[in-house]
Amino acid sequence: MSTYSKEKLQLALKHFFGYDEFRLTQLPIIESLLHGEDTLAIMPTGGGKSICYQLPAVLLPGIAIVISPLIALMKDQVDALTANGIHAAFLNSSQSSEEQQRVLKLAENGTIKLLYIAPERIPANSETFFTFLRKLNPSLFAIDEAHCISSWGHDFRPEYLKLAVLKKNFPSVPVVALTASADKVTQEDIVKRLELPAPKIFISSFNRPNIHYFIYPKRNVFGQILDYIKKHADDCGIIYALSRASTEEIAGKLHEAGVKAAYYHAGMEGAERSRVQEAFQRDEYKVIVATIAFGMGIDKSNVRFVIHQDI
Repeated sequence: MSTYSKEKLQLALKHFFGYDEFRLTQLPIIESLLHGEDTLAIMPTGGGKSICYQLPAVLLPGIAIVISPLIALMKDQVDALTANGIHAAFLNSSQSSEEQQRVLKLAENGTIKLLYIAPERIPANSETFFTFLRKLNPSLFAIDEAHCISSWGHDFRPEYLKLAVLKKNFPSVPVVALTASADKVTQEDIVKRLELPAPKIFISSFNRPNIHYFIYPKRNVFGQILDYIKKHADDCGIIYALSRASTEEIAGKLHEAGVKAAYYHAGMEGAERSRVQEAFQRDEYKVIVATIAFGMGIDKSNVRFVIHQDI
């Protein structure tokens, strides 16, 4: 069990991440993990969930294992940590076997403080895997987008169901489950399915005073969209449509109107989807028109509007 004063934790927050103060329930969540306690953290999108496990990871001996379902989010997190001088890496299907072996060797050598992996890489029953994991001396397990474990949640992923093996094999290593979207039933389901005996639970307010919601009658939809974008020409944004065809049509019309726009949907080749996403991150496109295949895991600080063409 590690003991850190609030002052020391604030100094660490400033040193590693550049922030002066903790937000919402970050501090008690971090203290819970440093005390070795299992934790369920419900925080709104943009509330700073990642700091809740990243700060304990750099303070505790060993390596933090982060379970994330999103390749794009893994890369964003690792890039941001590396830029802050924190050794982090990920393992996922986008890498060659040689690159994966290189990452595993770095982890085994104790070079990495945070290792991001997809839930598919956690076997339900493999003594070889858990023997290897014990060698790494895991400091904590962070399960991001934890609502994916619940069949009551909106984004259920069967591969999350086997994550209870982490607590079974490492009963003394704290597990933190994090999500921005879990009602009471889903929260109970997360705790039950991860087999966390008595976790500390922290729920932050979902009120986002800096976000404004507007609903307009649907008349001359494209005209309304174009008018809004022209009034906010310097802003980046996302437009959601129900069909793939609609995303292509709207993006084409915006492009013709002089807006740097692109479309994104699940029918595109993976390489093209990645290209569009990375171009959006670099501000080469100001607007992305997409189905709901786009958005989860996008960490872009200057997105200023989200338009749902088909509510």
